[in-house]
Amino acid sequence: MTKHANHLIHETSPYLLQHAHNPVNWYPWAEEALQKAKDENKPILVSIGYAACHWCHVMERESFEDEATAGIMNDHFINIKIDREERPDLDHIYMDAVQAMTGSGGWPLNVFLTPDTKPFYGGTYFPPKRAFNRASWQEVLLGVIKAFNERRHEIDAQAENLTEHLIQSNSFGLHKDTEQEQLFSKDKADEAFQNIMKSADREWGGFGRAPKFPQTFTIQFLLRYHHGTGNQEALQQALLSLDKMIEGGIYDQVGGGFARYSTDTEWLVPHFEKMLYDNALLISVLSEAYQLTKKDRYKEVIEETMNFVQRELLHPQKGFYAALDADSEGEEGRFYVWNINEVNELLGEEAAVFCKYFDVTEKGNWEKKNICRVKIPPKQFAEQNGIAEKELNALLKNGKEKLLQARDIRVRPLLDDKIILGWNALMNTACSKAYVATGKEEYRQLAIDNIHFLWQRFKLEDTWEFFHTWKDGQAKYPAFLDDYAFFIEALIHLQEITADQNWLDKARQLADHVVKNFSEPETGFFYYTKMGQEDVIVRKKEIYDGAVPSGNSIMAYNLHRLSILLDRPEWQDRSIIMLSSVGKTAYRYPTSFGIWSCLLQEIATGTFEIAVIGKEHTQLMKELYHIYIPHKVFVAAETPVQESPLLSNKPLTGNTLIYLCKGYVCQQPVDSIERFMLLINREKIAD
Repeated sequence: MTKHANHLIHETSPYLLQHAHNPVNWYPWAEEALQKAKDENKPILVSIGYAACHWCHVMERESFEDEATAGIMNDHFINIKIDREERPDLDHIYMDAVQAMTGSGGWPLNVFLTPDTKPFYGGTYFPPKRAFNRASWQEVLLGVIKAFNERRHEIDAQAENLTEHLIQSNSFGLHKDTEQEQLFSKDKADEAFQNIMKSADREWGGFGRAPKFPQTFTIQFLLRYHHGTGNQEALQQALLSLDKMIEGGIYDQVGGGFARYSTDTEWLVPHFEKMLYDNALLISVLSEAYQLTKKDRYKEVIEETMNFVQRELLHPQKGFYAALDADSEGEEGRFYVWNINEVNELLGEEAAVFCKYFDVTEKGNWEKKNICRVKIPPKQFAEQNGIAEKELNALLKNGKEKLLQARDIRVRPLLDDKIILGWNALMNTACSKAYVATGKEEYRQLAIDNIHFLWQRFKLEDTWEFFHTWKDGQAKYPAFLDDYAFFIEALIHLQEITADQNWLDKARQLADHVVKNFSEPETGFFYYTKMGQEDVIVRKKEIYDGAVPSGNSIMAYNLHRLSILLDRPEWQDRSIIMLSSVGKTAYRYPTSFGIWSCLLQEIATGTFEIAVIGKEHTQLMKELYHIYIPHKVFVAAETPVQESPLLSNKPLTGNTLIYLCKGYVCQQPVDSIERFMLLINREKIAD
């Protein structure tokens, strides 16, 4: 029988429920706890993490399950647990505060606030005993108590100064670049490329040093830059990065899907948690890479990762779950690693070749265990080992299936089964792009089914308001900028793969809603939280493209493309204003502004407007999907659509016609893909 139950017991977040039986008297972030801090004049301890966070679990076991530590916390603090994925708005604010105080951040994030929620001290993981040049958690608690009780005026002053710093650091966006012609030039795209290559790892792919993250937006920029310029170095670095990740331990060689990041240069040892958004973004960029190169392995990895998502992250009603934990049975990565005896027993006489290919050895390649990885590509491996490549592929496929079956009876990592609007929208876009790249109808249908699910479960009836998260039939928390931005993007892509103008109309309505409720009129940027939200000390504006794109960069992209699709010049103006504010910084630091850099590149080269009209539009659409045209908007219909500037006033003839336009100025329409490619290539030469 459980000894403790605190105020988290009625929550739906798996992360909060993990802490519901701690002896710490945790509260969720809500008026009850905030008012209690004021009434009792106690400091607030806010501890922020997420269900798949390894060090969050460690600190829980070491400190939050310890009776003596819990006693100190309960006597002197109002203790609040926050799931960063449910309340990213609060996480952003208090992460900024801790980074300002300590120079670093991460999770678990532990922040001490005054009773009016202003931060004055904090950090990340603290050990139970002094170690790693860190004070113990109890030392931190006792030090904060002493300071709060004996030097309250200093605490209040520190909190005011820090809050003012957060407000000031949020006041970007007032600068307007008056040299727009220079900003939106191909020379600037060249500059961004050169700055990317300064941090490129030319041996192992990726950018920067370990820990290494996928940086899909940077890879996407390089693919598009190569497409526009023919630069081979850009293509080589983009494909090297994808290839090395696909061959490494960051990619689940047995079951498909990507872990969050690699702890080493070679992509061997991942942080084993699998996040929905990482897999969505990697599917999207792999889809572009496959369209561009037609490399079979990219198609295979798209399909393997889509299989993983559908097998392990798909709700029966077609929503996508948030994440899988890094840990199982108290160990990080236990679910995914192997020893050679297991593999030998499972595969018999085929084990030797399988183990050699996937670097499975007696001594192991990580902590005496083995993370499957590929050191030699299959064609080269087959030649070196005297095996026909077809025979090798069959052996590897059979072996992976057997290992996956054996793994499925292991104790599984925790599933974070909440469904997040923005992450689902990213995955929805990935489904659309995977369909375009591979032609697999199931991906198109999954995108449609998922959008219907989101529309039914997240939308507040008779409004354009959406919620941020849904679980067990309950939608919670007003949607944030990211949610709306990614959702609008998904709707634009869905319109492209369905030729259904209804999705475009919904994108328009949502964009109007965002402009009305999230705008900072003085700068053209958008706040992260909607107008009227009262439980944050600052309305942040996020512009950096990090693990996920920033809501502002995606909204700038959405406004640019919707302005063309719907003839809304004021949205184009706003997109340009936003770009003008970040343009120079984006080119200087493109690995932190990947989506911005892609949009700046598109503005510089121009956006193709492609319209297909006629009875055979569905077949021509499918043929057009095989062509890599990154900077485009695309519409199709059987007959002209007067509400659409790209589909109206186009005469019907006996043939289905493809129109290629820029700025609504169209070339003579053509009736075949071959003739269309001549138009595209002529445009590229002219550019």
